[in-house]
Amino acid sequence: MGHHHHHHSSEIKGKNLLISIILNIVITAAQLVGGILSGSLALLSDALHNFSDVISLIISYIANILSRKEASTNKTFGYKRAEIIAAFVNSATLIVVAILLIKEAIERLISPEQVGSEIVIGLSLLGILANGFSVLLLKKDANRNMNMKSAYLHLFTDMMASVAVLVGGILMFFYGLYWIDPLLTVLIAFYLVYMGYDLLRTSTRVLMLFTPETIEVQKIVESIATIKPVKNVHHLHIWQLNEDEVHLEAHIDFEEDISLSQFDSILLAIEEKVYHEFGINHVNIQPEYGKCDSKQLIVQD
Repeated sequence: MGHHHHHHSSEIKGKNLLISIILNIVITAAQLVGGILSGSLALLSDALHNFSDVISLIISYIANILSRKEASTNKTFGYKRAEIIAAFVNSATLIVVAILLIKEAIERLISPEQVGSEIVIGLSLLGILANGFSVLLLKKDANRNMNMKSAYLHLFTDMMASVAVLVGGILMFFYGLYWIDPLLTVLIAFYLVYMGYDLLRTSTRVLMLFTPETIEVQKIVESIATIKPVKNVHHLHIWQLNEDEVHLEAHIDFEEDISLSQFDSILLAIEEKVYHEFGINHVNIQPEYGKCDSKQLIVQD
């Protein structure tokens, strides 16, 4: 059995998440009180969205800490998948919250209610400032980590929602257009579904051990087959463990009965090839010679 590691993981700092959590708790409390006092569904929906953000940010924060914990004999991968689970939970809650908002907004569109627009304007400005600051804090890490991206998306949609609520508040204040409030809620909710779906799909693929979308299995097989004396590549599995690790395991049939030292040098060549060509950094190969087993590329275990 050959096994090899190429690591390029980046330590993601949890401090920025913690600041974002505190800011969001403040915004949620303010918007909840303001929404009740003003009668604004958009403000209450923004508060509900912010509350879901607080929970999702806490999940992200815990996952961030867990992912750094060492592996052990009964947890041989450690908690490396904690952040993927956090991304999955966060994106799922984003969609659920959006559906609830759409239901409420449709009811309010049918019978619009008067809204205290001054409170709406003031609190949406607070939301824009606080969420905008949080978005800037997490932007860098969001590009390289699925968990941080889920937290970043929650905060970014919050900021956009607060901008929409501010526009709605101004229109209600000057023109008395109270139907704007539920309409904005529907638009915010659709945006949440759109953002949440993509992340839900990506995190589901990782949790289901699907082959990463960027990898073409046939090309890997063809690439390995160029190394002599490889005869056949079969019983192949490729999966993504977390943000940094892509694993490949396969059985390789050899043309001749090679020695262990020969296998080691061939394995090294395979590891370098799949790492540089396909970004696979964990390779596990079972060498075979004249073994009677299925030579199919994908075997139903």
